[in-house]
Amino acid sequence: MMLQRFFTVTAGLLAGLAVIVAGLLLIAVVITYPRLPSLDVLTDYRPKMPLRVYSADNVLIGEFGEERRSFTRIQDVPQHMKQALLAAEDERFYQHGGIDYLGVLRAAVGNIVSGRAHSGASTITMQVAKNFFLSSERTFTRKFNEALLSFKIEHTLSKDQILELYINQIYLGQRAYGFSAAAQAYYGKPLANLSVAEMAMLAGLPKAPSSYNPVVNPERARLRQLYVLRRMHELRFISTDEYEQAKVEPLVLAKPTLEASLPAQYMAEMVRQAMYGRYKEAAYTEGYRVYTTLDSKHQQWAFDSLRAGLIDYDRRQAYRGPESFTDLSAIAPEELEEALDESLAAIRDSGNMQPAIVLAASPSRVRVYLRGGKKIDITGSGLSFARSALSDRVTPAQRLRPGAHVRVVKDAKGGWQITQMPEVEGGFVSMDPRTGAIRSLVGGFDFNRSPFNHVTQAIRQPGSTFKPFVYSAALDRGFTPSTMINDAPITVDPQTIGGQSWDPKNDDGRYAGMITMRRALALSKNLVSIRILMSIGTDFGQQYVQRFGFDGKNIPAYLTMALGAGTATPMQIAEGYSVFANGGYRTRAYFIDRIEDAGGRVLARTLPAIAGQNAPQAIDPRNAFIISNMMRDVVRYGTANRAMALGRNDIAGKTGTTNDFRDAWFAGFNPNLVAVTWVGFDQPRSLGRYGYGGTAALPIWVNYMGNALKGVPDVELPPPAGVVVKPGAGLRGNDEYYLEEFQRTNPELRINNRGSVPGAGRSTETDASEAGAEEPAAPVQDAVENVKDQLF
Repeated sequence: MMLQRFFTVTAGLLAGLAVIVAGLLLIAVVITYPRLPSLDVLTDYRPKMPLRVYSADNVLIGEFGEERRSFTRIQDVPQHMKQALLAAEDERFYQHGGIDYLGVLRAAVGNIVSGRAHSGASTITMQVAKNFFLSSERTFTRKFNEALLSFKIEHTLSKDQILELYINQIYLGQRAYGFSAAAQAYYGKPLANLSVAEMAMLAGLPKAPSSYNPVVNPERARLRQLYVLRRMHELRFISTDEYEQAKVEPLVLAKPTLEASLPAQYMAEMVRQAMYGRYKEAAYTEGYRVYTTLDSKHQQWAFDSLRAGLIDYDRRQAYRGPESFTDLSAIAPEELEEALDESLAAIRDSGNMQPAIVLAASPSRVRVYLRGGKKIDITGSGLSFARSALSDRVTPAQRLRPGAHVRVVKDAKGGWQITQMPEVEGGFVSMDPRTGAIRSLVGGFDFNRSPFNHVTQAIRQPGSTFKPFVYSAALDRGFTPSTMINDAPITVDPQTIGGQSWDPKNDDGRYAGMITMRRALALSKNLVSIRILMSIGTDFGQQYVQRFGFDGKNIPAYLTMALGAGTATPMQIAEGYSVFANGGYRTRAYFIDRIEDAGGRVLARTLPAIAGQNAPQAIDPRNAFIISNMMRDVVRYGTANRAMALGRNDIAGKTGTTNDFRDAWFAGFNPNLVAVTWVGFDQPRSLGRYGYGGTAALPIWVNYMGNALKGVPDVELPPPAGVVVKPGAGLRGNDEYYLEEFQRTNPELRINNRGSVPGAGRSTETDASEAGAEEPAAPVQDAVENVKDQLF
């Protein structure tokens, strides 16, 4: 009786306690539920989406934002990916109402048996509640609110909507939020292209992204992957064959990189700056997609060509020695590899140039350590470039010795060579002259080394690439390609150029005497350009070149303008040459085609001025045609003759080399494509004997154009109306072209052809015949009937 009575009282107390707890719980629910946050953030889900930049042909070239994220609709998520998540996180997701009571009971029993809390019972719905609304603190209050929010979410959203939120919001390491972003971060491919094994690996990440990260902890990640695969098999989500195959599939991760696949970081940065200027911080969170005018093939060709050209120039110089050193003697042998990997982790790759650390060095062999523990021996021709650094005669800082940081590259035969990062810099840009759309842009050798954009920011002297603009001004004043001008030494009065006496010279030190304007441009004769500018006037010349987009403040009205002593960027030179290429119209370079929101709606689009339609006329179309034709002779017979390797008849251009070889240029085009390349040092200094425009810059242009124009037919434009053709009157018996109104008469040259400028100080008294002409010629003569072309 006593025992029965004890049990009855105990049961009553427990029942009363249960009622009290239930009552308190009910009160807590009644009080807490109305205070739960609104679910608007879920029903109108707007994740922080990064700014993405694409080429015109839809290749990703840049991504900006704190979070890597790519929203994927639930219907686009592969079935095995969903099943992997259910197997790993919540197998009864589609059966429970937000809280899996069986899961809670199973977890409780497991924790009691093991004696510690190692298993939780959070459902996918509860994880969504926590990720969107709650902190990660482990308190009863947080868990209580999480449970209530889970009920509220289940009441408001469908199961597929909840799973969609989870799949896109969860953090998975490597700055990746959501499984689509994680697929790209870890495997470098879309979610739909993953194998079952790869999906299982990703499905194991939510439990602990840092612990199961396959990049950081591949062994622990492998164990977690096998657990997910086993659960998928037990739940019959995959067959036995699929399970066995997935278990043995090797782990192949994407190569770690901070760059997009297409090397267009300078363009991506231009877009980032433009977008921030327009949208401020929202540019990085609203998922804007910017489509540029770049063509991915053209961009790759430009990138490869510029780097090859700069490396080729640098290899003609001496090897400068290691980039830096790691003291290997201070590292314990068992810690050596870890220390080497840590040192290399701080050094970025540069294209195919990999950083390495020397382990041993002798005159015949250098052993180096690469990232990931790879060790290679470099011998024979692989040491040719750096052989001087293996001598005892160099300083310790220049010597290849253990601990030295070097760059290595694989050659075409698969062998390794020691190389170095070039000090010289460059810039390359190409554009469609009819619209101004930029097709390629490479602002320097390596964006990671220097984000300074040499195409848009490097204000340098253009040298002889500026001469065609002066020649165009001369045509406007009545000169013709057959006008005879004296190529002889000259002394310019100090007052003429702003305070100093000037004795300009031709680059090659040779003088041709009386020479046609066409031939003078082909041979880039400085003295002829100066005499032309003397005749038309520096003020007129300065005003005229502004038609091409140049700022008059950067082009002083001095005679030195004739030799390109003003300043301009490669982009401005490209815009200027576009006027010649497109028939005389002023088109402006642009690089953003359109801006879209995260849903694909077009927010803004560039409407360019198009040559022949709505672009303003900068110069007479006949003038543009004749100057372009004259620049074809620069390629065929002049300083740019190396471009004839392309085997085309429709290309024109001009080399440029500034004083002391500080800048090397080539600007060239055909009617459909303009490209400009510049080579020089950031801190201006001489490029040396290899620093001519024709040797340092032109090969880069030829390399690019060889790809860009491959298979494209030559474009032969007919002369515009008002151009008179004189067969056989040009160089090498080619046709000559004249403006209709200037075909019979040349302007009177206000230049003393004996070599001095009237009123400009002392005369050199150099006769034209002494300077190398076959016969002296009068200052004014008929441009057609009395011209004798002195050809070479």
